[in-house]
Amino acid sequence: MIQDTKLRLRLQFLSRVVRRECFHLAGTDQRLFDKPFSAERAKQLDSDPEQAERVEAFVGRLGRLQDTIGGKLLPLILIALGETPATMIDNLDRAERLDLIKSTDDWLTMRKLRNQMVHEYVEDPEILSNALQAGHEYTATLISTANRMLDELKERGWE
Repeated sequence: MIQDTKLRLRLQFLSRVVRRECFHLAGTDQRLFDKPFSAERAKQLDSDPEQAERVEAFVGRLGRLQDTIGGKLLPLILIALGETPATMIDNLDRAERLDLIKSTDDWLTMRKLRNQMVHEYVEDPEILSNALQAGHEYTATLISTANRMLDELKERGWE
């Protein structure tokens, strides 16, 4: 049991946040990728505000879940395990060794895709469609990672 009450409460709060973020990301993913996201669909975003909002929601929710897991939940889990959080790469490497994430490289690839979706889509529909489709393919991995961390919290009685 974690002795630090503030740490335990913060982990419990982040557990609720991560569950909610996973739920919303999964729903948006399902609605946006009811069919493959092509460059043609990307070209139509200016004339299809509903689709554009789904893209924005997907990109935002994917990025937010990544940020919450990597920047908030993971460092707190490491602290709860008696470790000192370090750089993001070091934290991810440690998480991989602890089997909290499958691969640091995959995590970094997801991060790069997110940046492409945010910065490149206005100019190049092909880059956007490829990045969105790849982001869709990583969504299950990201949600699975979140669930793995949440399961760890539950098993340790920290949730």
